[in-house]
Amino acid sequence: MIFDQLGKGYRKIYNRVGGILKVLEFNPETSDEGIMHAIAYFRSAGEKNGKPAPTSFLAAKDHKWVLNDNGSIDQRLYNVLLFRETVQHIKAGSLNLKFSDKYRSIDEYLISKERWETDRDKLLERSNISSLGRFEDFLLGIKKELDERFRETNEQVKNNGYLKFTRDGKPRVDTPTLETGNAEGLLHILGDDGFLPLIDLLSDVGQCTGLTSNFTHYNRKSSNKVPPDDIVLAGLMALGCNIGIRKMGKISKGIGAAKLDYAIKWHFGKENIDEANRRIISVTNELSLPLLFQKKKDLLHTSSDGQKFNVMVPSLNAAYSYKYFGFGKGVSAYSFIDEKSRLFYSTVISASEREAGYVLDGLMHNEDVESDIHSTDTHGYSEIVFGICNALGIFFAPRIKNYKNQLLYTFKANPRKMYEALDYRILPSKSLYIDETVLAEQWENILRLLCSIKLKEVKASEVLRRLSSYSKQHPLHRSLKNLGRIFKTIFLLRYINEMPLRQGIQKQLNRIEQSHQFANAVYFGKNQELNYSTKAEQEIAVSCRHLIQNAIVLWNYLTISQKLSVLKDEKEYDKLLNSIKSSSIMTWQHINMLGEYDFLAHKGKSSFDLEKLKEVKIRLE
Repeated sequence: MIFDQLGKGYRKIYNRVGGILKVLEFNPETSDEGIMHAIAYFRSAGEKNGKPAPTSFLAAKDHKWVLNDNGSIDQRLYNVLLFRETVQHIKAGSLNLKFSDKYRSIDEYLISKERWETDRDKLLERSNISSLGRFEDFLLGIKKELDERFRETNEQVKNNGYLKFTRDGKPRVDTPTLETGNAEGLLHILGDDGFLPLIDLLSDVGQCTGLTSNFTHYNRKSSNKVPPDDIVLAGLMALGCNIGIRKMGKISKGIGAAKLDYAIKWHFGKENIDEANRRIISVTNELSLPLLFQKKKDLLHTSSDGQKFNVMVPSLNAAYSYKYFGFGKGVSAYSFIDEKSRLFYSTVISASEREAGYVLDGLMHNEDVESDIHSTDTHGYSEIVFGICNALGIFFAPRIKNYKNQLLYTFKANPRKMYEALDYRILPSKSLYIDETVLAEQWENILRLLCSIKLKEVKASEVLRRLSSYSKQHPLHRSLKNLGRIFKTIFLLRYINEMPLRQGIQKQLNRIEQSHQFANAVYFGKNQELNYSTKAEQEIAVSCRHLIQNAIVLWNYLTISQKLSVLKDEKEYDKLLNSIKSSSIMTWQHINMLGEYDFLAHKGKSSFDLEKLKEVKIRLE
């Protein structure tokens, strides 16, 4: 019997979790009263004081198992069941911690109800989602749009030369490959007759942007004093190229290891590096040349993807993944890039976490890039991300593996039978309808969530992690999934119908993939392995790498712009412009990442006197 085994293993269970339950601080205002009374009884050692044990938190079927033959409480089994029920209540959201990123009440992540009731219209206006204020208006508009997409996609079937159907009637599309930007196409402009030392490039970009001025002492905010430029640049290369702090200090002339270590410890905070990155992105944005790579001038397409790294030291942020690390542990560096090749956001997550929860963080929690359309691969997609992203005005356009097997939804007002009567071939899935009731009931909470994310009062990853942690689906979670199903269906219908959309998604995802190759070239030290244990240290290293990548891209832009500025012949100008447009600005083959070797300094005699060394006699036992 399981209860007998639990009783026998009580001491081992108690030693592992008893102390934890005594120190955790729960929120009584948002927690179940029954489980809170039981926890208070456990903490006060109520059994020793002769107090009656509260049992309302136990399921009816478990009551009899905690009673002895004489009707008294079996304290050991009672405590074990209390531990088990505490876990279940935390997962169900009926027991919430006061100080936790993961296990607070969902309401505590959002704008408070009191503030919402007072400033609702202002918050909607600040979030630029006033059009969603009335649920009835939103529902009417989205029903119409969904119906129009079904009709438009089906009416274009005969004219869609890239659309075919499988034997079981599922749509399949072909997408002509767009010409990919050649990373080597710009080398003849940037200089293919030599290699530019990375330190010279960083120094040049630093002078243009003033990025080194952002590395102030993180504990002395009133002081504007920053380390010398050479120390800052050495620190960026030590972390961004994965050379290592101590090693960089020892192999660099004029920079001691201790001095470099101190500068990185006190001046290389994530905020400082991000601000330096913003300077580079801002200067890039002031140039006209980057507009050449933007497909539509009024529409900015961005993308994001993760890159896996082994973590060679013990780390709570790392996780096992046999596919990527064998028997080792690792993390994923999740990065965002736009059409102009500007890397504008990064975070480091456990390799076991799904990337979809962090897509909205990069889109909402950056100060530099405002995306109009965003693409990810399948790992970055979920129905909830579809819902939130599109509701906030960003068209979410992922590349979904096995898209033809995805379910298409509709409203009961426009059932499948209605489309079948029109002889349409692309139809909603059978008996799948959007739940209007749960949407209506949770609409105000959905708006609170959207405003909380848009106004940067909470990160989307924190809210979504809490929503997905509930053992039973939270009503807000169900409503967001229904909202996402609407937008996912609209997207899939457009994806099937619009070949340029598919090409644009593929091109932008190729850009983020190319940035990973770029990252490998920059982050060459220690065989692409991270030797940092904490999430903060890992994010600092990745941010330094991004800064170096952005600096190289900016230098490329500046160099090409300078050469264009001196061209007088219009034909030569147009020819060069076309060459640039068909190439990739993420070109790094002209940069010397590895340093220089001075062979002239080593001409002459050997430092060893071989003849004298031969005369040295070693005593052998």
